[in-house]
Amino acid sequence: MAEVYQVVGVVTQPDRPAGRGKQLTPPPVKLLAQSLGIPVMQPEKLRQPEAFQQLLDWAPEVIVVAAFGQILRQNVLDLPPYGCINVHASLLPRWRGAAPIQAALLHGDEVTGVTIMKMNAGVDTGPILSQREVPILPEDNAASLSSRLAEAGASLLMETLPRYLSGEIQPIPQDDSKATLAPMLKKEDGRLDLSQPVVSLVNRVRAFNPWPGAFIEWQGQPLKILRAHGVTDDHAVPGRHCVINGWPGLGAVGGWLILDEVQPASKRPMSGKQFLSGARHWSD
Repeated sequence: MAEVYQVVGVVTQPDRPAGRGKQLTPPPVKLLAQSLGIPVMQPEKLRQPEAFQQLLDWAPEVIVVAAFGQILRQNVLDLPPYGCINVHASLLPRWRGAAPIQAALLHGDEVTGVTIMKMNAGVDTGPILSQREVPILPEDNAASLSSRLAEAGASLLMETLPRYLSGEIQPIPQDDSKATLAPMLKKEDGRLDLSQPVVSLVNRVRAFNPWPGAFIEWQGQPLKILRAHGVTDDHAVPGRHCVINGWPGLGAVGGWLILDEVQPASKRPMSGKQFLSGARHWSD
């Protein structure tokens, strides 16, 4: 974008502790902006008076928002002449909210996409400028799908922005009757309920990799399940541990959840077979 437009400033989250050493780590967008000589602001909250004053000083004609993580107040929405434009990782009005990628995987959607929209005071309720579909692949998890949607969103933004600024395209209101919600995730959402259908558990593992992470309790510790697939079996016993063709499995409704890759507490990720070699009494 900086090659085409004059980017007067970037607003991103503050540096956060990361890694084993909990060293303060800047967001990647900050590093990129600095490498391009673009001013960066990192307010804890955009509603802070000094943050809004900086926006006024920058005097942007349009503000582009992508995965910012804060709700923009009306004074910010009204600041630029062309408004605030959001890159959202779903085909709105489906999956409004904080976790649209996880919601699409969790509900077994076969297609998702990106939406460029003009923001209003609601949560992802603003009128649409453009959309692009992105298929969900069988091997996708939240990380891989996020990466492909980011590329699609960046490409669509660069196609849409000049047409919007020139008046070639006009915002189209969303059909609120078709809206679905994708609320913010919590760590506990990753706990697997083995009384659920096995296909739902497979979707949950895909949706919650890398965060919040799907897990079960094993020997008093959380066992993260990074990759899994289902085997249909109407005689499967929900909650039972088993071994199928040398791989650890968990009983669910309608089949077995086969654990392809796991991460025991305080250990590195490993294949299900590697885990099984050291997991005494796994099969009951």
